[in-house]
Amino acid sequence: MSLKIRGLVRINAQGKKLYKFINLMHESRIECREQYCRGEVFRGDVFRKDMKKIRSLAEKCAVELKTAEYDSISARLHRFRNRAGLIIGLVLAAAAVLYFSRTVVTIEIEGNTSISDEVIRAALAELDVKAGTPLYRLDLRDCQNRLKTMVDGIAWAGMRHTGSRIVVQIREAVPKPDMALERVPCNIVASRDAVISSVLVQCGELKHIVGDYVPKGTLLISGVSDGDNGKSFIYHAMGDIRGTYEENISFSAPFVSKELLPTGKRKKLRRLRLFSLGIPLSFGHNDYEHSSSKKSRKSLELFGKKLPLGIDRTDITELSPTEYSFTEEELSQRLMERVYLYENNFLDKDTRILSREITPVKTDDTLTLNVKYQLEGSISVSKDIYIK
Repeated sequence: MSLKIRGLVRINAQGKKLYKFINLMHESRIECREQYCRGEVFRGDVFRKDMKKIRSLAEKCAVELKTAEYDSISARLHRFRNRAGLIIGLVLAAAAVLYFSRTVVTIEIEGNTSISDEVIRAALAELDVKAGTPLYRLDLRDCQNRLKTMVDGIAWAGMRHTGSRIVVQIREAVPKPDMALERVPCNIVASRDAVISSVLVQCGELKHIVGDYVPKGTLLISGVSDGDNGKSFIYHAMGDIRGTYEENISFSAPFVSKELLPTGKRKKLRRLRLFSLGIPLSFGHNDYEHSSSKKSRKSLELFGKKLPLGIDRTDITELSPTEYSFTEEELSQRLMERVYLYENNFLDKDTRILSREITPVKTDDTLTLNVKYQLEGSISVSKDIYIK
């Protein structure tokens, strides 16, 4: 094992005063292993620390000396003896390992479904449980007890650390089921002017049939009934009444408008992120009057775990207000996109479009699309019965 650690050199000596050279080596107490001598050739293995003395003896005896060093740990370290950057890097790496082993580097949250990680991390930050905090400053038992009171919806919280990693385990409280107000007396009335297309009565007395025109607020299903003995009974009316109705909406836009368009100028800003500290790596700032930016973050990973060290990059694009003129066809296409957006986002999912009539109205500076819908959908809404 010592041969693999210590530097060992094979020497090959030739010359007329070879035996004098060998005797001087023995007198100098130079350890030589695996010796071989035949004629005017001598070979052996010596330690690298003795090579300076051996070369001096070879020069004194006029002996030709050839050397070849064995591969060993000592030899490899000797090759890098003049590389200060590598040594500094190793020292810094050792210091970083020592520092990160006593500091919170990553926080993992487990067990949460309805409560977001951001909410829990914000509460942990108030407790000083965040990347960069020394582990000796944290009382995890106290932190887990306080976390339950700081975030609504947490029934139990546990915290532990393995090395520089904090693991937060969450058990969320089971929400109480909503109370169904099925026993509150109510009527079913019309939510808009419509012609009834279908009826479904689950409880109550139907007041209108299919084909009837009903204005908004008309009683459709009554939650009040009269008994044979003259007494009245009230209950929760239930059902679904559907009808056909008309709806009008308008969409307008000018022919000439100002839009922010890219000028082609861009800037890239980089910051070194060390925990919550941001160190600028580039000069300059965003001095554009109008701009759009896109941010990205690249974190350093070690064994698949993200470290609180990385590069934050911001790509900035300059925008300039530009006056743009639309043709009637282009503007009409833009307004139609708004029509489709309205139909997808503002009409109920169970509402059917029976017909759509679009009337364009053009003026000197604007274009308007008047849309007339014929729709079929639910027109029933509950209205509580108040008893004095």
